[in-house]
Amino acid sequence: MLKTFKRLFFCVFVSQITFSQEIVSDVSLNWSSSYKQALKKSKLEHKPILVYFKGSDWCGPCKVVDTKLFGSERFKELSDKSLILLEVDIPRQTDLLSEEKMSENYYLKEKFNIKSFPTILILNHKGIVLAEKKGYIISDYYYPFIEEVLRKYKS
Repeated sequence: MLKTFKRLFFCVFVSQITFSQEIVSDVSLNWSSSYKQALKKSKLEHKPILVYFKGSDWCGPCKVVDTKLFGSERFKELSDKSLILLEVDIPRQTDLLSEEKMSENYYLKEKFNIKSFPTILILNHKGIVLAEKKGYIISDYYYPFIEEVLRKYKS
């Protein structure tokens, strides 16, 4: 009986791992190099800015967002069509970014009062916050949020 239970448990465990994985591809997103550039592109292209605050070398949920959301074809299609992207990394290892980039990122963290990671803001071309989403649950959690902001932005 115990042997049968162990086999059943193992099969259920393996199937959960196998079938619960999202399909993620190796996509390349077009991230703006600076806040100033993102504002300029936003005004020129009439698109809102998605600002992604993360801690690349210490934030576990951020690593999941990087892979599951930003690594998906679905997000790439949405962002190419409708968003300007800006990544704001706040790593613990300060040598991961240039001094200039680190300075800008900390300025943006303070400007937008970011206290938790990951945080996603959506801004207009003037840098005004239109919406904010904190934390990570699953990648599908973000799409209705982004799509609703895009609907309001276009109207």
